[in-house]
Amino acid sequence: MNLHTMTDLGRMRTMTSAELRQTFLVEALFQPGAITLVRTDLDRAIVGSAVPGARALTLEPPPELRASSFTERRELGVLNLGGAGSILVDGERHAMAARDALYVGRGDHKIVFESDRPDAAARFYFVSYPAHAVYPTTHASFADAAPLRLGTSADANERTIYKYIHEDGIQSCQLMMGFTWLEEGSVWNTMPPHWHLSRSEIYLYFDLPAEACVIHLMGAPDETRHLIVRNEQAVLSPPWSIHSGAGTQRYGFAWAMGGENREFADMEAVSPKILR
Repeated sequence: MNLHTMTDLGRMRTMTSAELRQTFLVEALFQPGAITLVRTDLDRAIVGSAVPGARALTLEPPPELRASSFTERRELGVLNLGGAGSILVDGERHAMAARDALYVGRGDHKIVFESDRPDAAARFYFVSYPAHAVYPTTHASFADAAPLRLGTSADANERTIYKYIHEDGIQSCQLMMGFTWLEEGSVWNTMPPHWHLSRSEIYLYFDLPAEACVIHLMGAPDETRHLIVRNEQAVLSPPWSIHSGAGTQRYGFAWAMGGENREFADMEAVSPKILR
């Protein structure tokens, strides 16, 4: 399990592009036939993926967790960004179509990932935060997600936010999770930018062709930095950093948050007038 150690705003101002990418960007996340885990000291989040082929993949606890199971002291949110598959939690099978979500609460669980067809493998993306209480394992289909339409075509940010794990949806300790899909002709995932002083956020960009990218804005509003992000790469965003981005074409991104509350609207918007 790789470790991404965060920096502070003062150090960020002097970092090179390579140093920014090493700290804030998770690049090689999805690997065929494997589970990939990335640990960060950003609210002790773990970002991971599972791409099962002909063989099922079991989520084992890495030594760093000092735990008998991955979710012994953690909760887990999963989105399927690929073909149809299943997730078994203690032997109970949860069918996962494309864009389905699964929440696994704290407990000594055995978690297994499967694909229905090896030639159209499921691509499970998951985020885990520490948990202080137990909430039930809950599945949600794409039709169950709470949609929120925002933006306009004139501002090139017309998009729909699909909320799965949130205050009025699947219950959790601190995890919130869902994804956003932009309409044709829109490229901004949020404008004006925002930050969350009470929690961290992780973006995973997906459905980007190989030649496309997203310019992800980050850092302080009056001294911004950026990352060039490709398909299925994730950005780690501390509470002190804004986040916003524009793509070279339409795309989607999965978002996950963890921190002091689960109020989706608890964010600080930043006027574009003060961006530098």
